[in-house]
Amino acid sequence: MTFAQGFASVFRSVLSNLALASIVVLAVVLYGFYYPAPYAHQTAYALPLVVVDEERSVLTRALVRKLSDMREVHVVAEATSPLEAENLVRNRQADGVLLLPKGLTRTVLTGAPGRAGSGGIGIWVNGTYLIRARDIGGAVQQAVIAAAVERLGPLAQELHLQAPIAVVERPLFNTREGYADYVFPAVSAIILQQTLLFGTAMLAASRRASREALTLPAFFGIWSALASIGCLTAAFYFGWIFWYQDVPRAGNPGGLLFAVPLFAAAVSGLGLLLGSLFDSADRALQVLIPTSIILFFLAGAAWPLSSMPVWVAGLAHLSPATYGAQAFLRLNEMGASLGAVLPQLAGLGMLCLVYGTAAAWRLTRKEA
Repeated sequence: MTFAQGFASVFRSVLSNLALASIVVLAVVLYGFYYPAPYAHQTAYALPLVVVDEERSVLTRALVRKLSDMREVHVVAEATSPLEAENLVRNRQADGVLLLPKGLTRTVLTGAPGRAGSGGIGIWVNGTYLIRARDIGGAVQQAVIAAAVERLGPLAQELHLQAPIAVVERPLFNTREGYADYVFPAVSAIILQQTLLFGTAMLAASRRASREALTLPAFFGIWSALASIGCLTAAFYFGWIFWYQDVPRAGNPGGLLFAVPLFAAAVSGLGLLLGSLFDSADRALQVLIPTSIILFFLAGAAWPLSSMPVWVAGLAHLSPATYGAQAFLRLNEMGASLGAVLPQLAGLGMLCLVYGTAAAWRLTRKEA
């Protein structure tokens, strides 16, 4: 079998095998729409909040009005005591409690430190949902600052008090601070790897079951075809799915032209190596499917690699998705230069060499 025959045989197998086509082609397309769907709204809004206003001053009433105008929270009730507000949260009628204690206006005017119940604002949030808890805290902070500036600004000028420094926060890359914009670009590397890995392993396992030894040119033809499929699926994600889902993109598309082929070659090389260890395509799929969630946590998106134990981080770097996710995020979302991702590209190149060599040795042996 020549290089061209090996290359063409891969596309014939994909087009003629429904199971293979479902994983390599159909799953890639479906995941591009299915995975971001639950996070379409990106951020939480109209979160129920209970207010306990013990001071009932001009400032606290203005603060409650500001909160009512914000999209993140919805004031569902004004409780007479913290205990009553806590019961509303326990009964799931609210997600947070805002306590405006007596002495709040004096604390804001004088700048004296206060605490909940003695001049300081108290916020209690149901921490079951981290994004919702963050949004409630951020909304309350914005409302406090706006109400203080609006109501106490002129008074502070009359009393010759120093105006507080305004701190303006602007997210740099995830401009909407949404969950989909955070997680989907990282998960995309796992999706691209796992779909290509499953299909490649199934193809290699089928060839091993037929006891068909490959010539070296045929092996490189098969490997090149599989890597080409990986490049096409990556182009589909980074070129269209990211645009359709409106996630941060197109930071350095030229850099992706170097990173994507290395990633696809490393993944397909690993798939060929793993597939050569199984006696059937079904067996390969059964063993590899449960690895997806493990590889996501090892990719460094959910938890930094630097914070992992050394041996766990070492295992993580055996997966091309670990290098791929780090490189794609920097190039596609952050607009990094190729020099900034050289360690990731070098890692992908090393995996490509190691996995490709091992797969070639396994699949071209006569006893295979």
